[in-house]
Amino acid sequence: MDAMDTSPSPNKSGVVRPRRTSFTRKMSVLGEPGKEGQQVPPGIWAGNSIGVFTSGGDSQGMNAAVRAVVRMGFYLGCKVYFIKEGYQGMVDGGDNIVEATWSSVSGILQMGGTVIGSARCKEFRDRSGRRIAAFNLVERSITNLVVIGGDGSLTGANCFRQEWPELLSELVESGKITAQQKEENKHLNIVGLVGSIDNDFCGTDMTIGTDSALHRIIEAVDAIATTALSHQRAFVLEVMGRHCGYLALVGALATEADWVFIPEWPPEGDWRDTLCKKLTAERSLGQRLNIILVAEGAIDEQGKAITADDVRKILCDELKIDTRVTVLGHVQRGGSPSAYDRILGSRMGAEAVLALMDATPGTPACVISIEGNSTVRVPLMECVERTKEVQANMDKKNFDEAVRLRGKSFQNNLNTYRLLSKLRPPSSHIKLDSHAVQAHRNLAIMNIGAPACGMNAAVRSFVRISLTKGFRVLGIHDSFDGLIRNEVYPMTWTEVQGWAGKGGSFLGTKKQWAHDVGVGKIALKFAEFKLDGLMIVGGFEAFHSAYQLAEARESFPSLCIPIVVIPCTISNNIPGSDFSLGADTALNEITDICDRIKQSATGTKRRVFVAETMGGYCGYLATLAGLASGADAAYIYEERFNVMDLKQDVEHLKDKIQNAGVQRGLVLRNEMANENYTTDFINRLFSEEGSPVFTTRMNVLGHMQQGGYPSPFDRNYGTKMAAKGVEWLSEMVEKYTDEKGNVRTGNADTVVLLGMLRRHLTFTPVTELAEETDFDKRIPKEQWWLKLRPLLRILAKHSVVSYEVEAEIKANIDDDDDDEEGEHIL
Repeated sequence: MDAMDTSPSPNKSGVVRPRRTSFTRKMSVLGEPGKEGQQVPPGIWAGNSIGVFTSGGDSQGMNAAVRAVVRMGFYLGCKVYFIKEGYQGMVDGGDNIVEATWSSVSGILQMGGTVIGSARCKEFRDRSGRRIAAFNLVERSITNLVVIGGDGSLTGANCFRQEWPELLSELVESGKITAQQKEENKHLNIVGLVGSIDNDFCGTDMTIGTDSALHRIIEAVDAIATTALSHQRAFVLEVMGRHCGYLALVGALATEADWVFIPEWPPEGDWRDTLCKKLTAERSLGQRLNIILVAEGAIDEQGKAITADDVRKILCDELKIDTRVTVLGHVQRGGSPSAYDRILGSRMGAEAVLALMDATPGTPACVISIEGNSTVRVPLMECVERTKEVQANMDKKNFDEAVRLRGKSFQNNLNTYRLLSKLRPPSSHIKLDSHAVQAHRNLAIMNIGAPACGMNAAVRSFVRISLTKGFRVLGIHDSFDGLIRNEVYPMTWTEVQGWAGKGGSFLGTKKQWAHDVGVGKIALKFAEFKLDGLMIVGGFEAFHSAYQLAEARESFPSLCIPIVVIPCTISNNIPGSDFSLGADTALNEITDICDRIKQSATGTKRRVFVAETMGGYCGYLATLAGLASGADAAYIYEERFNVMDLKQDVEHLKDKIQNAGVQRGLVLRNEMANENYTTDFINRLFSEEGSPVFTTRMNVLGHMQQGGYPSPFDRNYGTKMAAKGVEWLSEMVEKYTDEKGNVRTGNADTVVLLGMLRRHLTFTPVTELAEETDFDKRIPKEQWWLKLRPLLRILAKHSVVSYEVEAEIKANIDDDDDDEEGEHIL
């Protein structure tokens, strides 16, 4: 699903980093303005008209995309039209094609589905129907279309674009339009956005709606698990995915499901017998419930359908287990979009308008995709053909190739699930790359820093995969304090059952540094417990402590073991990773709270809410939550502001409320944004200066942001990060074992942080990262998400000097990179 030649290469210490290659291979026909970093002044595209419509199945996040298209279009000086009911509205014309206003997209960000409707259209399949649609567009001078839908909708749009000149000629011949109208509207530009909960489109890491659908699945499984546990039942859940098993696979990984059936990976051999043996063994170990997920398109190796009822019958007849079937159905499409889908839709919608602005008559239709933390433009039809190729291989029963074409991330999900779904670890050492890993080797894991959702998922993955590789696993409780008190205990396979879906830290965690406890004391305990490798899951304190241990290695030989840090903090303030475990859950909690806060003022007088978020000096949560909740402003430490800026924002809110029909406003402030302009000060200032137009209320969100159940992404991300970390630790232990059997690395480069950079899981020595860190403010010196700040203000109708174009232009779709792991990064 990517177009980068960035296969990883190891350095001399064994640390794997992606090759530094250009991300800006240009598709010359698209022109330069699409590159990241280009400045786009307001009003630069005045006089043009854009039509936006949604087609095919609905998905959560479509409204965010529609809102962004409208408001970015206004920013550039365009007219924007809603084409209601998809292609059917385009053919029917009339009131189905209406000009959008600023207020017409207010309040839709948090709504599921699509407010402009979506419908199948038989007429558009015929040339005569497309000719009528062309006439309706020409009447309104609409020559730029943003299509939000699946591959069928996008293919139809590209066909329409190719036929456009001929259709206009036919309309001239029939007297429907004039030759002048034909000349003025002679080119049709198309940009697509993929709205699909199945995540079945090649060319993008995630499609709009997938993350929200995963939220619905996880919520359902978590709820069902409680009743299943009470009655010792098994539940078979059918989830959507007629041609793609992504939802079922990631859902199974996040919920610790006992079995998953997906189209791309049919069960092997006598799977019925294998399933029965597995569940019987699990029950004998005391497990009281079983969860099985079945994608609606699941098949066996012969291509025969496997249904939820088929599985239920096996469990009832063969195992005599009380088994129930739940078909989630359209529940997965419903509900409010997740924070991720709101932000994804907003970014894609804004970039779609910029891509239309850059288009020339020779520009091929493109689709806006997400790669890691960047939006990209990729050729539409190449993506469609690649997507069709997956299905063609499944039809031929070439399932290995189908899985490969799904992308490296899909493969990693599948491989990780297969590892973790084993019943128990091997009883003795196993083979790893033809080398035996001795069972007496000790790998330890600990949490350091504030608790964050995803910690337990990472610990579970670490324990089970380490045991599978033959290691003895030690859990260090309560951070370094627990280590000093000898609270270090072996961990077993069954002990971590059910941990992935739980918040907080079951191991216990504290905000402390290695120097606080004493590096010498820590070194003695490392030697006493004979640690051969260590994983630290935690926040900035974890990174800083690992750096302190690396610096002290010359004085303490027992510290010369491989150490890997998994960044886990809601603040997302750790260098070496675009995204930290726990931040996605916190972002969803904040977004949900902001929705409720705004809803509380429904039907009352005009009101502006001032809310304070956590994050220390890092403004990630405030900025991304601002985008997801439609905030009017988000004040952060990284972007300095003064009282005049505050006063300007008050005037902005007064203007929106008085003249744009808006009834409520939302302002977010990061807790450390400014020591003088506190949340209370801003609330009082807005209250005084905003009177009598609006009143204000202040909300400090506090530790609610750290609570809740982990989001699907944090469960999946923590699981895969820990799995990757264990692979690295295993390799380092083998590499640095001396003749006496001791593990001694003697190299500071073997204290690393495993982070997501763009779309790669990358190991970076903490000594290198120290140079990129502001230790006083506990933030990286460079933070990728700051480029999203102008978009936040544009979508809130602020006057912005210029907008930084975010997208990269991709010339083609290459095979997947070895270390690609790009899904869901914000």
